[in-house]
Amino acid sequence: MRNFRIRKVRRNREAGLTMIEVLFGAVVMTIGFMGLIGLVATAIASNNRNKLDSTATMLTQAVVEQVNSTIVGTGTASISDCTGTTWNIATAVGGAALTGANIDFTQTSVPTDYSMTFAVCPVSLQTQYDVRWNIQRITSETYLVTVGARMLGTGRGGNKFFALPVTLRTYVAQQQ
Repeated sequence: MRNFRIRKVRRNREAGLTMIEVLFGAVVMTIGFMGLIGLVATAIASNNRNKLDSTATMLTQAVVEQVNSTIVGTGTASISDCTGTTWNIATAVGGAALTGANIDFTQTSVPTDYSMTFAVCPVSLQTQYDVRWNIQRITSETYLVTVGARMLGTGRGGNKFFALPVTLRTYVAQQQ
């Protein structure tokens, strides 16, 4: 007859993970992922704000180019938005009020043809910008053109972060 011995297997206490260790690891990973989600949400919102700032910059550049391509002081240019509205751009000295070197957007009554509510499409995401400009005579042939643009309302998708208006200033020489 054979002798069977019962063998006691001794487990190493460090082999494997306990339930508490797994739970602690899950908590640490959850906190890390929550921080990552917050970072991604902030990046998306910042990207949206930068898109709006880029559009405002493009609008101010378009007005400066229209003024520059016209006989400054005597001519009138025009620009159309995506809704088909044509906006006149006066180039005579004057325009929207300034606060220091920037356009004053608190002014409620802007002279005719020195401001526009420019629409940027597609229509489902239409956004409107308040664009204003001022022209000052520096010398008999040189003008200082100041153009400012800011987004109106919140628009679809949300303008949840405050963004300062974009202001461009440039010197334009009267063409002969």
